[in-house]
Amino acid sequence: MANRHRGEISAELDGRRRTLVLTLGALAELEDAFGAADLVALTGRFAQGRLAARDAIRLLAAGLRGAGETVTEAEVARMTTPGGAAGFARIVGALIAATFGGEEAGEGAARPLPDPPEARG
Repeated sequence: MANRHRGEISAELDGRRRTLVLTLGALAELEDAFGAADLVALTGRFAQGRLAARDAIRLLAAGLRGAGETVTEAEVARMTTPGGAAGFARIVGALIAATFGGEEAGEGAARPLPDPPEARG
């Protein structure tokens, strides 16, 4: 069962309820994958609200691995979820909100992230 206080979410992928969490290691993996210099840059990328399908695969794979699953991006790319593409978008939004948006973000509900400091006037 997902523990929201640890940034975990629960999602149905391939007919199974799974836990996802972006641990510090998973975030470092994403920094490398997205070419982000640091967490502020990574947060800024997510705050744009524009993620490609490949980005979603990377996020979901990192979140599953953060929760202890041994899964490749190729395996994640073949997974299904209720709601199709919209369902994946909700899961990704919930994972980002649980990681960066605070514990008040409800499961499945993404909320906007703050602008990185360099973007503020």
